[in-house]
Amino acid sequence: MPVDILILNTAVADLRRPDFEFADKLVGKGGLAKCKTADMPDYSQQQIRQWIADGFATAGGPGNTAPLIARTGLNVAVGVNLGKGDYDGLDAQGRFFHDVMTANGIDMSQTHVHPDLHTGTTFIHSTSGDDRGGIAYFPSANDDFDFEVFKPAVEKLRPRIVYYMYSGLSDRGDANGGRDLAEYIKWCRGVGAVTIVDCHTLTGNPHELIEAGTPIKEYHLLEPLLPEVDLFFTSCDETKLTENTLAPGQNWSDFSAQENDVHSLDFLTERFWRDDGRTKLFGVTVSDGAYEKHVCPNGGVDGPNRIESRFMAGEVVDLVGAGDSFRAGLLTYVASHLGEFRDGSIDFDEAVQMGNLFASLFIKAPLGDRYGNIRSYDKMLKLLRSGVDYPSFDALRDALD
Repeated sequence: MPVDILILNTAVADLRRPDFEFADKLVGKGGLAKCKTADMPDYSQQQIRQWIADGFATAGGPGNTAPLIARTGLNVAVGVNLGKGDYDGLDAQGRFFHDVMTANGIDMSQTHVHPDLHTGTTFIHSTSGDDRGGIAYFPSANDDFDFEVFKPAVEKLRPRIVYYMYSGLSDRGDANGGRDLAEYIKWCRGVGAVTIVDCHTLTGNPHELIEAGTPIKEYHLLEPLLPEVDLFFTSCDETKLTENTLAPGQNWSDFSAQENDVHSLDFLTERFWRDDGRTKLFGVTVSDGAYEKHVCPNGGVDGPNRIESRFMAGEVVDLVGAGDSFRAGLLTYVASHLGEFRDGSIDFDEAVQMGNLFASLFIKAPLGDRYGNIRSYDKMLKLLRSGVDYPSFDALRDALD
């Protein structure tokens, strides 16, 4: 039986502690840096294992998406590199990641155990509310993501959707200027899968660099890739960094936030869409929802359209994974209406609103139970279509029970 969604790459254990101030120094407050594996802090496996046992770890990358989707009732598989070690064949980070996935019903049959490199590890300076700390990512085994290893995963599982996480975070995955990943995505489409790839805020101090117009070389990786994908949603900061890199000259401070978001989405679609008879859906996520623009197989284009989240009530616990959880909701909806997506008749507004719902439920959940607010797809869809504006987060959660 084909799986609904196969998620590839960037298996990572996210370690969050308030004393990880070094992450801010490495990447800037609110930024992310892909650090060299050789420079990873020399914490022992026993120390990492203890932090995990003490509740300072969450599963990142696919851990922010796969369990959310699986809890709705869809069949989800993950294909990743994990490091070899002494914990039932995996290192401490890999065993933790694998156990979280299997506990949530994820198919982990396409795990590749790397003989030499540890599982990817991220050190996050934990903060509260909207003040996101630095994220220092050490890719380790993710740097050696081999498409030839994971082509058989697609052939065996026959996924309806292939989701590759993230462009810019794997040396081997991003090799050849991003053309290797673009060719892999094209191949996945050729065997029948709808495809999505995302990127990340690949720098520290993103707001300073946006205003300065500074190019970030990793965003060049999107040039061969974006014409091949069916779906692409990224943050408003990431679209500005992308345009600063690929088409410098926009003076962002001269325009309102809405004007910049519309401009960014128009830039992406006009630059990268091809007239090839496919439905494509691109978007920009913002703090209170998202903008979407789509093209149907007949060539009809609509957007940019702003879809304001109806689920803003409640206090944010942790913003890490906000974009990932949004894409989890979006993909859950698309996978559940895949025929309509392919022929262009899907309700694009509703698809994006499902992403808004998932993101709200994820970023406001306690770190010890990040998936607990997600319910079956029927319940999520019923709430989405109720049209109710919920005055509090408790009221929103109660409506799902």
